[in-house]
Amino acid sequence: MPDASRTLVLCAALLLAACQGAPPAAAPAAQTGAAVRAIGGPHWWNDRVFYEVFVRSFADSTTGPLANDGVGDLPGLIERLDYLNDGDPATTTDLGITGIWLMPINPSPSYHGYDVTDYYGIQPQYGTRADFERLLAECHKRGIQVIVDLVLNHTSSEHPYFKRALAGDPKYRDWYLFVDPDKVPDTLGPWNEIVWQKIGDQRFFGMFWSGMPDLNYRNPEVTAEAYRIADFWLDEMHVDGFRLDAIRHLIEDGEVMIDTPDTLAWLKGFEAHVHSGGRNPLVVGEVWTHTETVSDYVQQGTLDAAFEFDLAGAILDAADSGTRDKLQYALGNVVASYPANQFASFVTNHDEDRIASVLRQDPAKLKLAAALLLTGPGVPFLYYGEEIGQIGAKPDEMIRNPMPWTDGTNGGFTAAARPWERLQKGFETRNVAAQSADP
Repeated sequence: MPDASRTLVLCAALLLAACQGAPPAAAPAAQTGAAVRAIGGPHWWNDRVFYEVFVRSFADSTTGPLANDGVGDLPGLIERLDYLNDGDPATTTDLGITGIWLMPINPSPSYHGYDVTDYYGIQPQYGTRADFERLLAECHKRGIQVIVDLVLNHTSSEHPYFKRALAGDPKYRDWYLFVDPDKVPDTLGPWNEIVWQKIGDQRFFGMFWSGMPDLNYRNPEVTAEAYRIADFWLDEMHVDGFRLDAIRHLIEDGEVMIDTPDTLAWLKGFEAHVHSGGRNPLVVGEVWTHTETVSDYVQQGTLDAAFEFDLAGAILDAADSGTRDKLQYALGNVVASYPANQFASFVTNHDEDRIASVLRQDPAKLKLAAALLLTGPGVPFLYYGEEIGQIGAKPDEMIRNPMPWTDGTNGGFTAAARPWERLQKGFETRNVAAQSADP
């Protein structure tokens, strides 16, 4: 009898074979013998299904000071928690998710929040610290663990620390990476983008753009601050872990800006710190590349888990084409590459076109993609709205639209005259109420 991991791979092959009308091929050699990993794992996250929430687009609260302003908020999320998990295992009207990943909730000048101005604060449009503490309590009461986005690679150019650096404060000048304006390197970034940014007559390193200056983690004071931020969210706010954004770019080495040994060493230290004192948070990282590199981060103890981009692409390919080869290879590769199930499986997220748009709103293909994700190995993450077939394609704002709850005005997302962003077309049928009422 095959072990559990091989069984999962064969189950996926059987699902595809049913679509093709053909018997499944044997599991690839990578899944046999000593390379085979056991199902499950020793950690609390191994029996969780996570749901990624963009607070701005999930639900505008109906009561309180933030109600009906067209922007989703923490009280609105609390109002909708029973949809995700009502805390009663006997009911079947909720999704049954047991984990939530919150995209950035810190103050930020941007709509998405990935340029933080205060790592200890709550975005005022989303609520207060008391609102967040109430959200945590309500989630934990329902058996839902909560992890938050932690953006360590860079701050906002509006962050007080960077403003002090621009003003010449010697303490904060070395928190970032400045160069002589007359000696700016001509090095480009991994995507051939400009990385030496300009504000006034000053030049500094910003991997993504001038509004996101990179932090200098060769400075021990910056590392100490990152530890303080993590301690605050774990010990005072009582979150259950972090999703680390863009962490393969944390520390550059000259022209090498990805996956440097210094980056892995820093993350290993961070991982040890957050797990000290009896704490056991989930630290899951965004390392957007191939399995062979991503798995190194987990194997070397720099992350608890990492998002599996190759597997996500293979699930989409299998669901779309009805063929199993790419998926079978990807499943075998991830099972052999990681400690038992210590990777985050997903299909799409807030940076990619939505599943329903990629699969052209084909219900059979959408069901197959969901089945492959939820029956496969790894810790599954679902992007909000995917469960109702919400559509969306780039630009980014169009894959982060408000969640449609009903077929009413603004899809029941808000009673405001206008939501912060328009809803996708077709929400009259693609909404929670309509699908909940359809057996």
